[in-house]
Amino acid sequence: MSQLQRKIDKRKMKGKKDIKNLRPETLMMSYGYKPELSVGAIKCPIFQTSTFVFQTAEEGKSFFELAYGLREKGPREEMGLIYSRLNNPDLEILENRLTLWDESEDCAVFESGMSAISTTLLEFLNPGDLLVYSSPLYGGSDYFIKHVLTKFGIETLEVKPQMENDEVKKLVEDSGFAGRLRMIFVETPANPTNALIDIASCRKIADHFSLDDKKVLVTIDNTYMGPLWQHPLKHGADMVVYSATKYIGGHSDVIAGACLGSKELINRIKTLRTFLGSMAGPWTGWLLMRSLETLKPRMEKQTANAQKVAEFLNNHPKVEKVYYLGLLTEKNGQQYKIYKKQCLSPGAMISFDVKGGEKEAFTFLNNLKIFKLAVSLGSTESLAEHPATMTHSDVDPEERLELSITEKLIRLSIGVEHPDDLIQDIKQALSYV
Repeated sequence: MSQLQRKIDKRKMKGKKDIKNLRPETLMMSYGYKPELSVGAIKCPIFQTSTFVFQTAEEGKSFFELAYGLREKGPREEMGLIYSRLNNPDLEILENRLTLWDESEDCAVFESGMSAISTTLLEFLNPGDLLVYSSPLYGGSDYFIKHVLTKFGIETLEVKPQMENDEVKKLVEDSGFAGRLRMIFVETPANPTNALIDIASCRKIADHFSLDDKKVLVTIDNTYMGPLWQHPLKHGADMVVYSATKYIGGHSDVIAGACLGSKELINRIKTLRTFLGSMAGPWTGWLLMRSLETLKPRMEKQTANAQKVAEFLNNHPKVEKVYYLGLLTEKNGQQYKIYKKQCLSPGAMISFDVKGGEKEAFTFLNNLKIFKLAVSLGSTESLAEHPATMTHSDVDPEERLELSITEKLIRLSIGVEHPDDLIQDIKQALSYV
């Protein structure tokens, strides 16, 4: 072992003790990266390479033994670099940093949010298995579950946010597939209505149907809250998935996804990811590491802005209803209780019903000046869209109505602009309605 490597190992051991007292927003600047291994560069370089050189044939053999699970890793042994479809420094450091917010054991990053979701579902569901999923979901997730998973012989069962535990249990039992329930997949808060589902209740339902040799898994899509405002693993979830394009990326310039959980579960997902080829590349990894450094101040500013915007909308004569967590009170019953128990903040996503229908909604959208008319969310700029004809247009029309995704519904993603300017923009656009 070289003198430099000994120094690095000593610093690494000391660093493990030091980080216990540091918060995630501090660790985002340097965690997992050693400048001395990259000629002193203060920021992690982009390792734009397809393959990595082995120092010896023995080293190559050793690396592959670990990569394919042919032997256990030694106490101080690290996974060696082989090929960027398997591992890459930018990807590994990013995954290490993402585990800090959710306090998870491991993380797998993907080239898109949908690849994170689809890979996770495909790994743990087999033909004949039952997937219970919440509604509404992001349109892409809804389509994948209803039209792709079913092609593989996977049974699916939809549940609504307002359902009690006993109702869900009865639905599962009446389906005839109770013994084959393998996963509960929930998006909370739901896109685009901000409807909440109790994660701890999902855990209880999953445990009720778990068998000695088959644990029913709970997977939460936490995209709306981002890594800051809700931590599903602490409430009983086994895995949490993100469209990292949204708050984690936060600049509308990268597409990515992530799944976090135990080492055992994420190792299975990473194995399938290797063969599906859906891992993120080094450039994506580097962009997300850059974004993580400002994640907390961005999300705090966006939330502060959203609270002011929601209050304005809630008092506007041309607005029928506002869907925003920060407006929930004890009068909202169970939704308020879940919010207080589960969420650390109301977040920055707002939906509202304009008085009228599609015509009035389009008039409002077409007259916005600061808000950009575009799908996606969680970025520094404020965005507006029409869920019924855009992100959720593929959802069955009758189901959309049942879920309050109507022609009058508008979704706003609040950015970091000055809140008074955002409110003025909304005010002038509503004046045309």
